[in-house]
Amino acid sequence: MKTIEELLAEGVDGKRVFVRADLNVPLADGLITDDGRIRAVLPTVKALADKGAKVIVASHLGRPKGAPDPQFSLLPAAERLGELLGKPVAFAQDTVGPAANEAVDGLEPGQVAVIENLRFNAGETSKDDAERGDFAEQLANLADVYVGDGFGAVHRKHASVYDLPKKLPHYAGYLIATEVGVLKKLTDDVKRPYVVALGGAKVSDKLAVIDQLLGKADRLLIGGGMAYTFLKAKGYEVGISLLQEDQIPTVTEYMERAEKNGVELVLPVDVLVSAEFPDLKTKAPANPTTVAADAIPADQEGLDIGPETRKLYASKLADAETVFWNGPMGVFEHPDYAEGTKAVAQALIDAPGFTVVGGGDSAAAVRTLGFDEKAFGHISTGGGASLEYLEGKTLPGLAALED
Repeated sequence: MKTIEELLAEGVDGKRVFVRADLNVPLADGLITDDGRIRAVLPTVKALADKGAKVIVASHLGRPKGAPDPQFSLLPAAERLGELLGKPVAFAQDTVGPAANEAVDGLEPGQVAVIENLRFNAGETSKDDAERGDFAEQLANLADVYVGDGFGAVHRKHASVYDLPKKLPHYAGYLIATEVGVLKKLTDDVKRPYVVALGGAKVSDKLAVIDQLLGKADRLLIGGGMAYTFLKAKGYEVGISLLQEDQIPTVTEYMERAEKNGVELVLPVDVLVSAEFPDLKTKAPANPTTVAADAIPADQEGLDIGPETRKLYASKLADAETVFWNGPMGVFEHPDYAEGTKAVAQALIDAPGFTVVGGGDSAAAVRTLGFDEKAFGHISTGGGASLEYLEGKTLPGLAALED
């Protein structure tokens, strides 16, 4: 995989460089609530612009259905990118149409343009190779060189991620090079003890990675909504907690395999419960109660790990030389259910080894809860991509850059 360092050494002055970024930032009433992904691509954009490239930044945002949708416009992200760069950024109101061509044609060396949401064009996400290839060809006409730096999208076989780099000289940006380097530390020559903390809502989202980790990790700590399927598999009452009953046989087999392989699979010993899901807008007091994990009332829902589980998980992370964490331990968006996620984040900071926050809601939680990002070894910009890499899957966006 060629990197941006090689491209810069070859020279980019006056060249049109297409940067496939991941500007898929969360928005509330049109305002960005977390600009982490924009800041993550900044080193690549700035390095290219400083060396005289005409930089074309492209990304998706949300899940528009192959047609323009104002609520998913990249304009707020383009404006924030300009603020972070400290200079104006042109914005094209289409992807490959007149506005995009005009914006690119108007670029002087060192200037930057952002084109509109790639998913406003059905060709971006099409499963038809020809339709996807046609859109990639139109994108290729805008540029001379391709730089892949949208790590959060490399597990998608999309036109701008998979097809476009095959049509242009292609290089990995700083972010992708860093992310791949980090993931190799989690898969090749891992320093032990290797502890993985997994949370989030659905156990089905994590089954494949658990399957792989049962042969690699020393300890697996399970929290979040997915924990209740494990607790149910142990025969516990889980009340109205999140539950995927169809996954109970798989989860049971995983627990048996963990014991056979000598992998410590650690489940909550107590949980915070309530009869009602908390109001995440008003943050009104939820007044949860703490119960043992095997004593959840039938009319209550588990919404966070309890104080004894927090201590337990912290102890299991205390000597870790390698840690991967993906998924919050509870409904961290509400202060009454944030302590479990806070405890795991703090345990990562206190751990002696290399710690990785695996993107998605975990990365959002770190920022929302006020932790210093520099206190972690690495905060990934791609939760789904990180998980699929750890599952051993071939990621289309990385495969295209390696050709």
